[in-house]
Order: sequence, then structure tokens, then C-alpha cells
Amino acid sequence: MAKINPHINFNGNAEEAFIFYKSVFGGDFAKVIRFKELSIPGLEVSDSEANKIMHIALPIGKNNLLMANDVPSSLGRVNENENRSKISITAGSKEEADKLFNGLSAGGQIEMPIGDSPWGSYFGMFRDKYGIEWMVEFGPEYNSEK
Repeated sequence: MAKINPHINFNGNAEEAFIFYKSVFGGDFAKVIRFKELSIPGLEVSDSEANKIMHIALPIGKNNLLMANDVPSSLGRVNENENRSKISITAGSKEEADKLFNGLSAGGQIEMPIGDSPWGSYFGMFRDKYGIEWMVEFGPEYNSEK
């Protein structure tokens, strides 16, 4: 079965953001690659960006990865205010949903406080302090083995 693993582009603060995400989710990084560790034909990275993140991966649960990279300035900036997508987290309990919502939304902007939703799940939505949009949800129908 296919898996979906979100990948986020950052404007130079991927490492800071992922240290923050690791503090909320726990675990260890599966991989961290810096631009200085790779040579990519056609991609010039300045000395000031050599330590920036080419690829970082944080396992979330048993089967998921949250991944990211910094976009070199030569490729332009990522629009930090775009709202075309959100990362959706399905929690295993209300307690876990509260922990993830409260941890990840710290310093961000809450769009919908976490609570019972009109569609019957426990749900909240926010933009974190790095501009990434998240949805956290818990509902028995999302957590049963089928």
C-alpha cells in the first residue's frame, strides 16, 4: 500500500523548524544531509548556504516521515503565506491530539481551536510559527484497523 509523506520547503530555517517538530513528536532524525555534502550539477550553493539542509527526515509513528529541505536563494523564495495545502495528523487519542495541537501551534496562529467538530471528530487547525499549516484530528473511524 502506498504511503503519503509530507515534504516541506523552507527559506533557510528547515533545521530550526525540524528541531522544534522533533521536540513535539519525539524520536530521532532518520536522515540529515547538508548542501555541502552533495555536489549537484547545475545547482550552485553559496558558502553561506553550505550548512543549510538539502534533506531532513523525521519519522512520525511507525510508517510516516515528515521531510523537508531549504531552498537555495538562487532558486528564489518559498511563499511562506501560501495556503494551498495543510499537513493532516490523525492522532491515536484525544490526549495525543491535544499534545500535538498545543505543541505544534505554540507561537503560531490558531485558525480553529481543537475541540469537537460538527462532523463528529475531535479537530483543530493552525499555522505554526514557521508558516506551515496543520490539521490535527482524532476520531475512532480514523484509528480502526481495516
